[in-house]
Amino acid sequence: MCRYAPVTEIHMESVSFDTHAMSAGRPLYGAEYTQGPLAGTTVRAYLHANWNSACAYCDATDVPLNIEHLRPRSRGGSSRISNLVLACMPCNKAKDSRSLESFLADRPDRLAQILEQTQAPLRDAAAMNSTQRRLTEELESLGRPVHTWPGELTKSNRDAMCLDKTHTLDALSVGRLDHEGGDAIVRFPARVLVAKATGRGSYARTTPDRYGFPRLLRSRQKQHFGHAIGDLVRAVMPSGKWAGTWTGRISVRAMGRHSLTTAIGRFNVRHWNLRLLQRGDGYGYTVQPEAPSTTSQKMG
Repeated sequence: MCRYAPVTEIHMESVSFDTHAMSAGRPLYGAEYTQGPLAGTTVRAYLHANWNSACAYCDATDVPLNIEHLRPRSRGGSSRISNLVLACMPCNKAKDSRSLESFLADRPDRLAQILEQTQAPLRDAAAMNSTQRRLTEELESLGRPVHTWPGELTKSNRDAMCLDKTHTLDALSVGRLDHEGGDAIVRFPARVLVAKATGRGSYARTTPDRYGFPRLLRSRQKQHFGHAIGDLVRAVMPSGKWAGTWTGRISVRAMGRHSLTTAIGRFNVRHWNLRLLQRGDGYGYTVQPEAPSTTSQKMG
């Protein structure tokens, strides 16, 4: 941003997410901070009470129930209580190391029910808490003045301007505003740019099967017919099921029959039907309307 915009100073909100209160779903006070969800109970007893002694996937009762990780440990899941449910042996074996979304792809109602009953993961909040100081140091290395402000000031500015709580409006409200002197936020964008890390492909030299054994070797060449994995392209399909114009990111193939991922599906397309829009840089960019109001617990 400093390269393309006239940035003269940087204002940053210096806060920490209250992960304990976020886990409880409400503000905590005093001695409540010394007590977690397992205070006075055990993991198994807590899960039996929370899931009515039934399998989370099929509602089976009066059968042996295992403690199941919603996000498997092999996929980075933790043993935090919010990542645990009860599952009968057949469901536990059938899910194995698959993701919850993959296992319940044909039962969206059950998936929504489980996600609603479980607590939201706090990986993002924990990452922000642990990298906040490092982020400030990196910003200071840009050679611009960096000012940090407490979260209470952001909330005060937002309330004074009668603004909803969204990430964009929070960013506009960071810093000191002299309301008595006439400082005000008079406009804000109706659409925002969203940048999401997508990676640059895989470094794996083999493609494994569902059990983790090597199935085939992967090519060391990352670019074929002028395109590389992650490039944003526009495909013009003259005929067939996918006839029309499509925009998305591709996975390249040595034979020139690349795989295009779009918002509604994935299909194969010949390289001569593609036009490059943007080289893959490890990020995905979309423009969307300003998000609705959100809530979060932060400690200034």
